Amino acid sequence: MHRYEVLIIGSGLAGMTLALHLADTKKVALVTKCELSDGSSNWAQGGIAAVLDNHDSIESHIQDTLVAGAGITDPQTTRFIVENAKSAIDWLIELGVPFTRDEQHETGFHLTREGGHSHRRIIHAADATGEAVVSTLASKVRAHPNIQLLEHRIAIDLITARKLGQQENRCLGAYVFDKSTDKVETMVADHVVLATGGAGKVYLYTTNPDIATGDGIAMGWRAGCRVANMEFIQFHPTCLYHPHAKSFLITEAVRGEGGILRLPDGTRFMPDHDSRAELAPRDIVARAIDFEMKKHGVDCVYLDISYKPAKFITEHFPNIYQRCLELGIDITREPIPVVPAAHYTCGGLVTDLQGRTDLANLYAIGEVAYTGLHGANRLASNSLLECMVLGRAAAAEILASQPAATCAVPEWDESRVTDPDEEIVISHNWDELRRFMWDYVGIVRTNKRLERAQHRIKLLTDEIDDYYSNFRVGNDLIELRNLVQTADLIVRCAQARHESRGLHFSRDYPTPVEPSGPTILTPEL
Repeated sequence: MHRYEVLIIGSGLAGMTLALHLADTKKVALVTKCELSDGSSNWAQGGIAAVLDNHDSIESHIQDTLVAGAGITDPQTTRFIVENAKSAIDWLIELGVPFTRDEQHETGFHLTREGGHSHRRIIHAADATGEAVVSTLASKVRAHPNIQLLEHRIAIDLITARKLGQQENRCLGAYVFDKSTDKVETMVADHVVLATGGAGKVYLYTTNPDIATGDGIAMGWRAGCRVANMEFIQFHPTCLYHPHAKSFLITEAVRGEGGILRLPDGTRFMPDHDSRAELAPRDIVARAIDFEMKKHGVDCVYLDISYKPAKFITEHFPNIYQRCLELGIDITREPIPVVPAAHYTCGGLVTDLQGRTDLANLYAIGEVAYTGLHGANRLASNSLLECMVLGRAAAAEILASQPAATCAVPEWDESRVTDPDEEIVISHNWDELRRFMWDYVGIVRTNKRLERAQHRIKLLTDEIDDYYSNFRVGNDLIELRNLVQTADLIVRCAQARHESRGLHFSRDYPTPVEPSGPTILTPEL
């Protein structure tokens, strides 16, 4: 039994931001599935959106976010996050994040532009912003005496008062599997925070790391929290297409700096789909690529920035240049083969602007949460911004609140289970789930495809629940259980939306319906 003041599950930018804002006055435990820096935040290439110069405005950033969100972005949330953006960036600069400099610019930093933005407002560290930010924060986290880092651990489920027979429900802690010892630890805390990221691994092709398995969304749902907008899965238009390149993203900034999308024969096609061409929002670009690939029967399209000077390319995109070169692609001389891939979960656990969920003492921040910022489609580079602004807001709320009285929590009980007889059940179901989600619940959907997916999810759920009830837990089983739960929420939200809007495109309901709003699901407890 371990007791903490604050238990943070997840160590990406949201989790580390929260931990550092709490640690001067609170004892914090930071639980992470692998190493500290292995989350999706570390993979982010493009940058962080914020109004930083006099050529831009708060109102412009808000408007761009609302337009990208396709009419169902929450205006109050958007204003709160955009207005707090500059102070979040200033905090990172104070911590020493090495953003790319430009002494000719009034800010002293180079600002780039990405799809959906009307101004250059993306501050970045070359083409590896996430790595620069995460490595800087990680060094602070490791050095802070009040932060206990618990690596190679995965949360199984939240402990709630209702599960213990109490009428007033609240979160008491979590059961956590230690992968190094194969033992389950009981962690009790005054405040529990989910910062577990998204669910990209529910799809066959994704830009996300292997750990993005929807854990926090699934745990929060099982504990009694509402979820919203799970149908809006953002497919990044440009993931490197190569047999030896796993989940390697080609940042949107390549298009922002002039990259052109072409068919294999060199034909440019984006102007035929949208007047903004390559700078259209991600949902439009991803659907256009999907359409052209299906129309012409090709495996990929090509992103071409080779017409720019070689020095420009290697200075702006050094990591992309080097990685492609390792695979035999010289992007200063030839185009980059790309395909869309699942990238970002716009929905999640419903929270307020302090990160509070429906369950007392439980918070959710970052990609695991639905705040209303992203609406039906996330505007590029707003995600890292949301992590920081809401991480700081949740910290202020936790510091201002009084911890509830403690109560007895039972240890994890595995007295009635045995070791698994065979692991093939898990690996087979994992592969089946990701394939049918890609085929049936991908970029373009139909009622029939969603019904087929729902039928298979029901079969998988029954099989996994039986397995979970009879055998000792392990990392793969925990992740698969969460993936299937998350897949079910995606399908249910998609079936509830009888229109096409933003990232959700249905051939059966091809036009938007007004008025519209978020899709909210409430669990039956």
